[in-house]
Amino acid sequence: MAAQFHRVGLVGRSRQEGLQELLDELLDLLGDRVGEVMLEDRLGAVATRDCPLLTREEIGERADLVIVLGGDGSLLSAARTMARFETPVLGINRGRLGFLTDISPDEVSELVPAVLEGRYEREERFLLDVTVEREGKVVARADALNDVVLNSGTSAQMIEFELSIDGEFVYRQRADGLIISTPTGSTAYSLSGGGPIMHPSLDAIVLVPMFPHTLSSRPIVVKGDSRIRLDVLERNRIHPPVTCDGQVNMTARPGDAVVLRKKPHRLTLLHPLGHSFYASCRDKLRWSNALVN
Repeated sequence: MAAQFHRVGLVGRSRQEGLQELLDELLDLLGDRVGEVMLEDRLGAVATRDCPLLTREEIGERADLVIVLGGDGSLLSAARTMARFETPVLGINRGRLGFLTDISPDEVSELVPAVLEGRYEREERFLLDVTVEREGKVVARADALNDVVLNSGTSAQMIEFELSIDGEFVYRQRADGLIISTPTGSTAYSLSGGGPIMHPSLDAIVLVPMFPHTLSSRPIVVKGDSRIRLDVLERNRIHPPVTCDGQVNMTARPGDAVVLRKKPHRLTLLHPLGHSFYASCRDKLRWSNALVN
């Protein structure tokens, strides 16, 4: 069967044990099935084949499929770029959990050709656009597929902030911080903070307080199109960091506002046929299986 994808890009971190063997296997598979294979420039250090070395942005612009080699962190990093170009992403898991990168290295020879021939499941995940605003001006901007975290940045020290949703005041709170998570990120840091697991198809955002100084504070789930605003109160003495996907860091000051909205561009994620979110939860989170009589 002819491949549905003709220009394929491979991205990932070069410092992974056994990466060269996996890369060689993929290049053998792709060389017989697609017209062009591109490598992210950082993979040039381990590449043994002659392929174009391009930046991640150049690959996103030219490729019609991107394969990420690494764990969920590698895919999160690539996703923020590929979503801008609406380039579909397939993940091969070289990490630990692998909620997003769901093909294991020993399945590559079977599942990657199947995906290339059109035997896959396709889903879309939304991202968050985050700005730090100071005196009405945007001083920093980033995006996140998993979550955005406002925190004190200092052990055992709280910050005080006000939360507003769609222009309506919700609460003032003293806490270590707040996690704002997409459904994709609900199985990540949000889960560790006591947030709910949300199916990836939901159009919703969850807000999870981090060690709030109150017994009544609980996670809140709001619609995905909500405009969320966090005002860092002037009385704070620290400059709280704002972290996106645990990878991109910005710094807010007392008096700043952190504003979040859904991005217009979505990530297109490809899975092998038969992929199940609930099966992933059973496997990755070690849920017990049904008893067999």
